[in-house]
Amino acid sequence: MAPTQANPSEPLTARLMKLAQTLQFAWFCGHVTLLLCTLRYGLSYITFNSVSRWSRFSYRTAFVAAAATYGIVVFKGYRARAKSGKGQGSPLQLLGDENVQYLAMALVWLFARQVPLALLPFTVYSIFHVATYTRGILLPTVQPPPPTPAGQKPKASALSDSIGRFVKDYYDASMSVVAGLEIALWLRILGSAILFQKGSWILLAIYTVFVRARISQSTFVQGMLRQMGARGDQLANRQDVPPAARGGWEQFKGLAAKAHDSTDPNRYMGNQAAPQKKAS
Repeated sequence: MAPTQANPSEPLTARLMKLAQTLQFAWFCGHVTLLLCTLRYGLSYITFNSVSRWSRFSYRTAFVAAAATYGIVVFKGYRARAKSGKGQGSPLQLLGDENVQYLAMALVWLFARQVPLALLPFTVYSIFHVATYTRGILLPTVQPPPPTPAGQKPKASALSDSIGRFVKDYYDASMSVVAGLEIALWLRILGSAILFQKGSWILLAIYTVFVRARISQSTFVQGMLRQMGARGDQLANRQDVPPAARGGWEQFKGLAAKAHDSTDPNRYMGNQAAPQKKAS
């Protein structure tokens, strides 16, 4: 998100009013709401009060905000394609858009039973979206940079530079954390399904489809799975590991590879399931 040029001659209230009337500002507010609700829910969770009314309200509101933000991105993409005269694509191609996928999962988590871990991937994304919007849109609106010669970039403030460094330094590591959280969440749901908790098998089926799409599209998820596989190989090849356990690990890898190949979205989407860039 490139920094925008605000008109420094306009009063601050006028600049803020113009900003507040944009759909992107509503998107920003949704991410801020998600962060605040997650913080409120987190405080309840660590104090063993996650079943209170305010805790439940915070949890559900966080996913309402998540659905709103991704819904805005999906709507803007739809409107842009309509204006350009491009087709909207087949339903499978639309489902290949990761913003559609996260919108769908936000709605699923909104109505499913509470799983605190489900909030964390959305929260990490929101941190970076809020930081990027603040640096690129909000700060230049509140304090427009001084005029600069044509062809030169406006000089950023110290706060803007700090936010930019934060995003640059921690983005990749944070996306790897998100990948790990999403895999851990699948394992968490699998455990609930094994224990036959209410609705867990349906939730597992839905989330498995989501995770399979992330494996196809996200290099961070792919990298996390490679790390897990390498770690599993390292443990299986230890001298003190029984041959049966080593053979079981190899069999599991073979089954996982077959499942991966048989559920490859490219087989059903005409090799058009290219990774979609997440809105920023």
